[in-house]
Amino acid sequence: MATPTQTIPDFSAALVTSPVPIADWLVIAPVALCITLGAILLMARGSVRLQASLAIPGLALLVALDAALLAKVMTGGPLTMVMGRWLPPFGIAFTVDTLSAVMALAAAIAALAAGIHALSDIDDGGRRYGFFPFLMMLMAGVTGAFLTGDVFNLYVWFEVLLISSFGLLILGSERGQIDGAMKYAVLNLLGTTLFLIAVGILYAIFGTLNMADIATKAGERSQTAPLTTLAALFLLAFAMKAAAFPVNFWLPASYHTPRIVVSALFAGLLTKVGIYALIRVLVMLFPLEREELSLLIAITGAATAILGALGALAQDDMRKLLGYVVISGIGNMLIGIAVGTPGALSGTVFYALNSMLLMTALYLAAGQMAFLGGGFSLTRLGGLYRRNGFFAAISLILFFAACGLPPFSGFWPKLVLVKSSLDVGAWWLAAAVLISGLLTTICFGRVFLFAYWRPATESAETHVAVGWRAMLPLLLLTVFIVGFGLLPERLLALTQSVAAELADPYPYIQSVFPGGVAP
Repeated sequence: MATPTQTIPDFSAALVTSPVPIADWLVIAPVALCITLGAILLMARGSVRLQASLAIPGLALLVALDAALLAKVMTGGPLTMVMGRWLPPFGIAFTVDTLSAVMALAAAIAALAAGIHALSDIDDGGRRYGFFPFLMMLMAGVTGAFLTGDVFNLYVWFEVLLISSFGLLILGSERGQIDGAMKYAVLNLLGTTLFLIAVGILYAIFGTLNMADIATKAGERSQTAPLTTLAALFLLAFAMKAAAFPVNFWLPASYHTPRIVVSALFAGLLTKVGIYALIRVLVMLFPLEREELSLLIAITGAATAILGALGALAQDDMRKLLGYVVISGIGNMLIGIAVGTPGALSGTVFYALNSMLLMTALYLAAGQMAFLGGGFSLTRLGGLYRRNGFFAAISLILFFAACGLPPFSGFWPKLVLVKSSLDVGAWWLAAAVLISGLLTTICFGRVFLFAYWRPATESAETHVAVGWRAMLPLLLLTVFIVGFGLLPERLLALTQSVAAELADPYPYIQSVFPGGVAP
C-alpha cells in the first residue's frame, strides 16, 4: 500500500533556523547575568559574607558585558535576538541600539558604585534580608527595560524593577520607610496602570507590540487611529515614572526614607528609565504625535525644571534637597524631548547619562556628610571642610557639575539644550534651563557655605577619615564626571549618533526585520 511522502515543513518564515552567533548572545547576557546572580544570592542569603563577595564581582562583570555590547553596536549597528526562535513580530525581541547600550552601561556603572558603597552602608541585617538580591533584580529590570524591543516587555521590566525597588525601600522596616513606601507604591502603581491601559490600546490599533513593527506602521495609521490620544496617555504614564510636574510629589516624599545607598540607586536609575521610555515611544514610534504634544511637553518640562530647583532651595534636609534636584533635571530632559531636534535629543541623552552618575554620586556624598557631621540637616551641619578637606573638594566638584558650571560634565548638556532651544526660537525654554541652573547654583552654594565652610557647632573640629569603601565609589563616579567635562567630544559624538538613529530608525527596523517590513 502506498503511503504519502512525508515533507518537512518550511519554518524559515516564522522561526530562526540558523544558529545564533556567539557574539549576539551579548544582547541578553546582561539581563541573564542579573537574574541568575540574583537567584543565587537569594539562595545564599543566610551567608552574609558571601553576599558581597558574589554581588560586587557580578556588578563588575555586568559593566564589562554592557561595555562589550556598546562596542559591538557601535561597530556593527543595532542587534536583535528573539525569544524561543520565533521571528518578530511573533516572538518577543530584544533589540539593542546605541541608546539602549549606552544607557545600560551607565546604569551598570552607577550600580557598581552603589554596590561598593553598600559594603559600609548596609549592615548584616540588611544583607540577610536581601539587599544584594534586590539590587540584582533591580538591575535586571532596569537593563531589561533598556534592551527590550517590545512595548509589553517594557511594561514587564518596569514591574520587575518596581517590585525590587519596593523591597529595597522598606529594607529596615522603620516607620519613615513604610510611610515613604506607601506614597511611592500608590503613585507608581497608578502610573503602571496607565501604562498597561496604553499598551492595550496600542495592541488594539496595531495588532503588534514590537517596537520596530509599530514604527513602520505608525505613519499610515496616523489618519485613522487616535494616536495623539494614545501618545498623551503614554506621556502621562511615563511622566509619573520620571517624576515630572505635576505628578512628581511621590519622589521627595519617599527618596529620603531608605538607606542612602538605596536613595542613590533610585535617584540615579529609576527616573531615567521613565525618560528613556519617553524617548523610545514618543520620539521613535510616534514622532508626529510628539510634535503635536510638543507645547504640552515643553510647558511641563519648564515647570518641572524651575519648580524642582525652587523646591530644593526650600529644603533643610540634604536628602530631600537632592530629591528636588533630581526633579529639576527631569525637567531639563523633557525640554530636549519637546524641542525634538537632533541637537536637543543629543543634549537630553547627554543629560540623562550625566545625571545617572552624578545623582548617584551626590547621594553617596550626602551619606558621607551625615557620617562626618552627624546628620542630614543643613542647619546643624558645619565644619566639614576642616574635618576632611579631600572629601570637601570632591563634593565641590559634584556641586559644580550639578549646577552646570564649566569645566564639569553638567555644563555641556545644558549648553546644547540652550542652543537647541534658541535655534528653534523657543527662547523661553532656554531661559527655563538657565533659570533652573541659576537656582541650583544658589542651592548648592548654600549647602557648601552651611555644611562645609561654616564652623562646626561643636568644639571638636579635628580631621575625620572616610573609609575606602565609601570614598572609592565617589572617586570612581567623580572621574567620569570630570572626564565628561574636560573631554566631552567623545560623549557628544556618541549622543549625536543616538539622535541620528532616533530620527531615522531604519537601521533599528532592519535589525528586527531584515526585509524592512514584518512578515
